Amino acid sequence: MTIKRIHSGGAFEPKIGYCRAVVAGGWVHVAGTVGQGDGVTAQCRDALSIIHNALKEAGADWKEVVRDTYMLPDAAEFEPCWPILADTFGANPPVATMIECGLIDPKYRMEIEVTALRPA
Repeated sequence: MTIKRIHSGGAFEPKIGYCRAVVAGGWVHVAGTVGQGDGVTAQCRDALSIIHNALKEAGADWKEVVRDTYMLPDAAEFEPCWPILADTFGANPPVATMIECGLIDPKYRMEIEVTALRPA
């Protein structure tokens, strides 16, 4: 099995020792991703953009995402992101989990992780 590692150039990748995504056995595993911006919706959009770039480099797109996990330090901030997420996944929604937890830096309001199956 061939394994492909995708790096996005994020500041934490070399500090922590991980890559943005790994393609293995037809699966695309995208690491937890935070976005920049003021507020949870701006960070949600930016994180989705970073994830989308990794998916495209891996040969996948939103319709191949089968699972996503949303992590937020304040669960009350999740609802404003729902329209953004619904628009992103459209007619192909994945299974999803939302976890309320601490993130690596208090400035981050949301982290998103996805798994996708590359098209045959």
